[in-house]
Amino acid sequence: MKYRVSHTTIYEYDHPVGLCYNEIRLVPRQLPGRQQCESFSLQIDPKPEDYRERRDFFGNLAAFFYLQEQHTRLQVSALSEVQIDNEQQHFSFAEQSPWEEVLNRLREERSFVALDALQYVYDSPLAAGADELGDYARTSFLPGRSLFEATRELMQRIYADFTFDPHFTTLATPLSTVFAERRGVCQDFAHLMIACLRSLALPARYVSGYIETLPPEGEEKLVGSDASHAWCSVYHPGSGWVDFDPTNNQLAGEQHVVLAWGRDFSDVTPVKGMIYGGGHHELSVSVDVARI
Repeated sequence: MKYRVSHTTIYEYDHPVGLCYNEIRLVPRQLPGRQQCESFSLQIDPKPEDYRERRDFFGNLAAFFYLQEQHTRLQVSALSEVQIDNEQQHFSFAEQSPWEEVLNRLREERSFVALDALQYVYDSPLAAGADELGDYARTSFLPGRSLFEATRELMQRIYADFTFDPHFTTLATPLSTVFAERRGVCQDFAHLMIACLRSLALPARYVSGYIETLPPEGEEKLVGSDASHAWCSVYHPGSGWVDFDPTNNQLAGEQHVVLAWGRDFSDVTPVKGMIYGGGHHELSVSVDVARI
């Protein structure tokens, strides 16, 4: 499946901004056998005085730019064409050993991929493990159960127990509040599932991206369309990473476009920065994912 992805971010300020520094992560990842970004273009208005690209710690393509001219509006528009291959390893992953054995293998494995995965066991600023989250997860992680089946049931329970509410949370809402009130958005549900898995010492990472906006005929529109989306990925030695989308209760497949991954949202924010001046500002983000 091939998609054209348009992502536009606009900041409008009450007063002129004299200087701003920005960092963006808007280029879809190249994933051999899974996803190929065939083209990418970026427009920044006003035109920045400096623009530089780099690979961040997690391998995402990040860019830095700054403006010194006064402006009351900043627009960042990214356009990508991405080819998605639906070949995934879910079935081989499903046949793997019990999740307790996975923990033992993680302690013993010394391959580069396994050692890299271990960093996602530890707490991060927005997805920290907790006793109550561990208790919630253990209902699914029964003794002897495979990692795949236990993780899938945890995803299904989050989908059933929590209500998608775009007006309930902000970036500053603690995960404990999301868990207590059983409400949030895709970012919250991804953080919640990651924190539950980390509470059991299992590696889980945050994936940002997009989901197709047009549903198949006769089906409802998927939550997370027309905006950035988020889900989580779980590591199994020998099988690698498999993506779970708790917001839509499904394994991530050909409708999911991977943008970046990290420990949590703070590692992969699509657009962030710092300004001098401006006063109050309004932010608007529009995303469109269309099949080609």
